[in-house]
Amino acid sequence: MDEESPSSLTNISLAWVCHNVEVLCVAQEDGSLHFHHCPLFPQELADQLLHKMADEGVLSDRTVGIFQNPEHLRLRRAYIRSSQISAGAFRLSLCPHKLQELNASHIQSDLTISDVLHCLASNELCRQGLQTLLMDGLRLYGEAGEETLQASFGVLRGLKKLSLAWTDLDDRGLEDICAMPALESLDVSGTNVTDLTPLLNCQSRLVSLTAHGLQKLETPASSLSVLSKLQSLRQLDISNDRLVMDGERLVQQLLERPGILPQLVSLDVSGWRGVSDVAVQAFVEDRPGLRFIGLLGTGAGGSELLRGDGNLKVAGESNLTQLCEGLRRYSDRQSFIREVLAHLYSHTSDMEEPRPHILKLVLAGMRHHTDSLHVQLVASACVFNLTVQELVLGMPLRLLGNVVQQLLTAMKNFPNHEQLQKNCLLTLCSDHILQVVPFDRYEAAKLIMMLLGNREDQTVQRMAVAVVSILVSKLSTEKISELGAEAFIMKQLLSIVQQKASLGVVDSTLKFALSALWNLTDETPTACRHFIQCQGLELYMELLESYYSETSIQQKLLGLLNNVAEVEELRRELMNEDLVEHVLSLLINPAVEVDVSYFAGGILAHLVSVRGPLWSLDAELQSTVQEKLHSLVLSWSSPENAMVSYRTFQPFYPLLHVSQSPGVQLWALWAMHFVCCQNAPQYCNMLQREGGTDILRVLSSHPDTHRDVKCLTENILKILELNLHPANSVEDFH
Repeated sequence: MDEESPSSLTNISLAWVCHNVEVLCVAQEDGSLHFHHCPLFPQELADQLLHKMADEGVLSDRTVGIFQNPEHLRLRRAYIRSSQISAGAFRLSLCPHKLQELNASHIQSDLTISDVLHCLASNELCRQGLQTLLMDGLRLYGEAGEETLQASFGVLRGLKKLSLAWTDLDDRGLEDICAMPALESLDVSGTNVTDLTPLLNCQSRLVSLTAHGLQKLETPASSLSVLSKLQSLRQLDISNDRLVMDGERLVQQLLERPGILPQLVSLDVSGWRGVSDVAVQAFVEDRPGLRFIGLLGTGAGGSELLRGDGNLKVAGESNLTQLCEGLRRYSDRQSFIREVLAHLYSHTSDMEEPRPHILKLVLAGMRHHTDSLHVQLVASACVFNLTVQELVLGMPLRLLGNVVQQLLTAMKNFPNHEQLQKNCLLTLCSDHILQVVPFDRYEAAKLIMMLLGNREDQTVQRMAVAVVSILVSKLSTEKISELGAEAFIMKQLLSIVQQKASLGVVDSTLKFALSALWNLTDETPTACRHFIQCQGLELYMELLESYYSETSIQQKLLGLLNNVAEVEELRRELMNEDLVEHVLSLLINPAVEVDVSYFAGGILAHLVSVRGPLWSLDAELQSTVQEKLHSLVLSWSSPENAMVSYRTFQPFYPLLHVSQSPGVQLWALWAMHFVCCQNAPQYCNMLQREGGTDILRVLSSHPDTHRDVKCLTENILKILELNLHPANSVEDFH
């Protein structure tokens, strides 16, 4: 599906059913689920539902019970890969169906190959009609002592394709398999097979053989003799996952033997080092029908014929085209993916244009090997190369969102690996990604703060704090509240601020940490309480003194204290004479910029408000604060740039009560007037929606309202009227 296209309605609906299956079902006596009401599903849709349940990780003995109804949910292509299904549930829910294909690879239970064969053999329709069976990663037998299969492979008379890669299949099992009457395609990669001779029993019909990573083959010469007789083969994979020298010259002899395997369209010999370009080229030239050759890690592939950009596709490391083919072909082969990514990193270090198709392939490799540090490390470095600077702008947003989620998964899986953390953060430090790309910003911020810990690497710390600061600013009020409830985040950020302050530095890490704290406490009483409990107030009082001349620092410090002052129950904590006098000095000092004076005024306005705790300091100081608020707010000019934005005006409304002093009212009105002038549509609608218009009208019409307050209130109401009813306002001017 196109990465830019929305999900299909079918896909969205199936995902919803998967995650609401408990609600849609009723439990049976055995614990399995059945739908309350089950309409007759189109057959393809039933297959898709089972596949989706497996992909979403909700397929289990309990949920697979919905498929015990083969009249309404008819399966033909059953996909249960990596799910947790027992032999009993498999027999009851899947075997009654007329299956044509079954993918039971890597089942996370005690289900064995023997169990699967026994269950399938119990259904005549499966014995005759099953054509494809994939059981990679399963054990051949179950309980200790079991040495024979409960049913022979031969009972599956219609089976054409069988995959038993990375199982404990042995020579005896291979003999049983090769007696199957219809077998055309076989995968025995990574098994215990030592002798390929049984393949001669199906040489006339075998068209595809995958024997990747067969480390126990006893005689390469004998193997070559067998392979040379499989004249019907069109696809052969004898690649080596260990990437070792072709010491026995198995591959070299195969390539040099005249007339061998004339019908091949696909040959994979990747991982055998020491293969010559000359032999490969001669082999390819003699087989014009060849459409793919795997040469990764062989040393071959540099000739013009093997570039891979024509009809012949080549997986190798000589150029970007070959590497992309390697990513596409080997996404589930860890050693090969590692090799490809290592070469890809150098090929992508100076990209000039976006390559979404390459990024998508790298992502697939990362997803297949989430537990491989080496894959995640090199892949994350490639991701940075592919998304650096302007390149990120040419990537589909959904693809970038998926990449970000995978980077976060890698960070979570390998929390102590410094370089991996750095690689991932380098990619995340992008305005485009942080501001535009869709991903779970709440979980990302929480994860990064958890991983930050006490890291000493200043580069990692700087990037992590920068990312978190921007992420927090993009969260909804509800999500900020959830994040603010995590006390460890507050402690972590305050610790970073303390560390920087002890050195007396003003750098981006300090500024981002202060911004994150400011955003974290915005309309979040819980976070404000954590700030007080973590001795944040004492730290901020020190910083106000030590960074007195740093306007950007002062603004962030006062902005957070203003958030604390909005919480009535915490105002007592701010009733400190030294703090109040210092904040007052910032309000009245003409040399201090409005950006700082504004927040100083906000703190003081809340402290002298008649709402909340009573003023507990000197009465004369209270009068001075009220007087200075009144006189100085009127003298403020509007800054060139917006100082702040608001999600709501709720904190201002208590300050506009008629019982408040004029200075308190004026501070709140000035702030509202300023942002309404900056962005009238947004803030006028906010006033209207929150009932702020009525509060302003009451204040404007009350006989005790000071004339300065009345004047500023009426100015805001005029802006409101002009924005909400522009036609009427124009007529009034005429």
